[in-house]
Amino acid sequence: MSASPSEIRAARSDQIVDPDVVVSLVVPCLNEELVIGEFVDWCFEGLAKAKVSGEVLIIDSSTDRSAEIAEAHGATVIKVPKRGLGHAYLDAIPHIRGRYVIMGDCDLTYDFREIAPFVEALQKGSEFVMGTRIRGHIEPGSMPLLHRYFGTPGTTAALNFIYGSRFSDIHCGMRAMTLEALHRIGLQSMGWEYASEMVLKAVRLGLRCSEVPIRFYKDREGRVSHHRRSGWFSPWLAGWTNLRMMFLFAPEFFLLWPGVLALAVGLLLSVGLARGPVNIGGIGFDLHWMLLGLTLATLGYSALHLALLAKVFYDFEPGTTQRILRLLTYDRGVIAGSAMTAIGILLEMDLSLNWILQGLRLQEMYYSSVFGLLLIILGFQTITSTLVLQMVAGSRRLRECEPRL
Repeated sequence: MSASPSEIRAARSDQIVDPDVVVSLVVPCLNEELVIGEFVDWCFEGLAKAKVSGEVLIIDSSTDRSAEIAEAHGATVIKVPKRGLGHAYLDAIPHIRGRYVIMGDCDLTYDFREIAPFVEALQKGSEFVMGTRIRGHIEPGSMPLLHRYFGTPGTTAALNFIYGSRFSDIHCGMRAMTLEALHRIGLQSMGWEYASEMVLKAVRLGLRCSEVPIRFYKDREGRVSHHRRSGWFSPWLAGWTNLRMMFLFAPEFFLLWPGVLALAVGLLLSVGLARGPVNIGGIGFDLHWMLLGLTLATLGYSALHLALLAKVFYDFEPGTTQRILRLLTYDRGVIAGSAMTAIGILLEMDLSLNWILQGLRLQEMYYSSVFGLLLIILGFQTITSTLVLQMVAGSRRLRECEPRL
């Protein structure tokens, strides 16, 4: 039976570990009757070799005999609707009893007979352990060349560059974590992108991460992978959704630092030209440069506020969130924004007066008025952005105070 939202929330906050279960092997299944029985046997063999007690949870959305076969081999089967790979893991959360969780695919491509290195890494203090096919063994024919030499290395390098991590294979489906880490990650993705979400959140949350080399096998004869079942476009779509997930959780990389740079350059041009054109080293800086400065300052200021809003919304670093909220209160935003707007209006009044005196024409450039327009824009952004920031913070506090269901 599928978990309700209230069950998932309760599991995340109140879940009690069964002292008799060390490891929970949590594996989604969709029409794998050809291999599921042998896979469950692999799981119990892996638990025995690792010398730990455990359970095998099969999260099943099949229309074939997969569930029946898995139960016959000793697994606990949780029947759920077909709603995506990520959602299958969400459905599993209320049923997990072990303090360590190992995830993967049930298609015999990942060797669950060799879970001991994952257990050992967790017992030594790791909170999130990724399997790595790249540093392990890849059986010939198990991974398309495009995936092995372009897709996986490319997206892994992108995530490492954006988040400052050092993973070698972010798409490896076999991974392990403590139950507490799984709760902290707060998985949201419904589909394939769950893989990247887990990895990047583990990094953003500062979890202790490590990697374990694994063996990756090709599909058994007669079995067709889910990507192939979905058509040629499925791997490309999965790659894009994973990249999109990286973008969503990187406000510093895509918004904060580009915003700071654009704002700094924009203000330098705008303030420097507020009293008229300037000639530096034979280069003339005039109204066109000032309009560029106005544009950069506006875009940069917007990006900066969006980055701060994202940081408060995700709250990966509670200390930083609190400092942002203490500094950017709505009262301060109104005062600062109103002051900028008032100065900007005063500068515009000079332009308006001269426009009237010159017969509703302007016979010269008024650089100070362009600077006044910038102040009006920034003032409005300051007032509205601090309002939205406090609204988001208030919404988070309300959710945290909701009674547990």
